[in-house]
Formats: sequence, structure tokens, C-alpha cells
Amino acid sequence: MLQVSDLHAYYGKSHVLHGVNLHVNAGEIVCLLGRNGVGRSTTAKAVMGQVVARGNIRFKGREILGQKAYEIARLGVGYVPEDRSIFPDLTVRQNLMLGIKDPRAHSRGEGRWNIDDMYALFPRLKERDNTPGGVLSGGEQQMLTLCRTLMGDPDLIMIDEPTEGLAPKIVEQVGTFLQEIRKRGISILLIEQKLAIALDISERLYLMGHGHIVFEGTPADLKNNQAIRKEWLEV
Repeated sequence: MLQVSDLHAYYGKSHVLHGVNLHVNAGEIVCLLGRNGVGRSTTAKAVMGQVVARGNIRFKGREILGQKAYEIARLGVGYVPEDRSIFPDLTVRQNLMLGIKDPRAHSRGEGRWNIDDMYALFPRLKERDNTPGGVLSGGEQQMLTLCRTLMGDPDLIMIDEPTEGLAPKIVEQVGTFLQEIRKRGISILLIEQKLAIALDISERLYLMGHGHIVFEGTPADLKNNQAIRKEWLEV
């Protein structure tokens, strides 16, 4: 589904990514772990065409490096940024409607998701249907941005730190939600710092340090490798 090869990325003269290699298979949850500032978010932004980059990024066999973000989104790549980026003055329903990629197809009932699906998964959003996004709690805003991205019917979704600042109960809901997404055939690249959720829901994971991948394996592999965890992940 996604193949990243020898990816380098830059912010001005700052060289942030140094030859990143990773892949996500169809219907798979892959976690990208690492401490803050190692390049995890930059990797997602590079895939999404939001930073200067070189190397190769192939989505469903097609090279997408160099395309604009909206073009990449229309191909079927969804992105949930760490800052959530909801529209604070629009209601929950209006935010969800803005996520629809093809309104005509959506009106015909095409696509994997609709607003009723979102409200079934997160009943709290249904209760807040007519509430401006800016007054939602942090957990509600995270639910909203996840659901808005899914309304675009992506085949791959990249999610940056979805559990940051959330209560344990909401973190559990997010984990269940991500597993439900996978059941509908959507591949997930999860950028996370919390080891527990990564080990719980991922099939494979990558550990990043200083702008490159320092470990690749299964959750069991990482769990059994104390030296790698201590050097590159644990505080």
C-alpha cells in the first residue's frame, strides 16, 4: 500500500530525515515509534507532500513524491495531524461534511463511511452534532478529526499522536476505533510515543531515532529487546 525508500526531508537548511525506509501493507496497522523530535511527524508530512523531500514514496505502486497534498489525498491517503486542525467555528456535522472527498458519490451511498457510521462509533459526537468544534473537549476533538479524515474514504490513513493528552478511557476508545478501521480494509500508519497502545494494536512497528529507522520488527520483537527500548524509546 505504501512504500517509502531512502526518504530525506528538510526544513530550510535543516536536514531532518536521513534515508528513511518503511512500508505498510494492505489492511495492516504499522506503528512508527520514537521520542519527540526524531522525525516521525516529518515522515508523515513528507508522504503528504507538506515538506521538501527527496527519495521515493510509492502509494499503491504509484510514485507520489512531488505531488501536492490535495492530489495525494484524492488518491486515497488520509492524514490526521497532531494538532487536529478542526474548524472551531463549524459544527461537528459541518466538520464531518467538509471531509467528504466526492459529494456526489457520497450522496449515492458510495464509499465505506458516512456520518451515521461516525456517530455509531462515537455516540458522543452525535450528542454534539450541532456544537461548534472549538468548544469540544480534547478527546471529542480527536474523535472528530479522525472521523472527518475517514469521510474522505481513504485506503491508507496516517495518524499522528492520536492519544496525546487523552484520558485512559478515551485512549482505549481510540484503540478500538483504529482496529475497526482496519477491519474495513484501511491501512494505518500510526505515529505514537506510548508503547502500550503500539504493542497492543500493531502488527509491525518501526522505531525511529535521529531521522532514520533504528529498529523494525513485531511488537513481540520490541518487547523482548530491552537494549533497543532503553536506548531509543524509554526516558
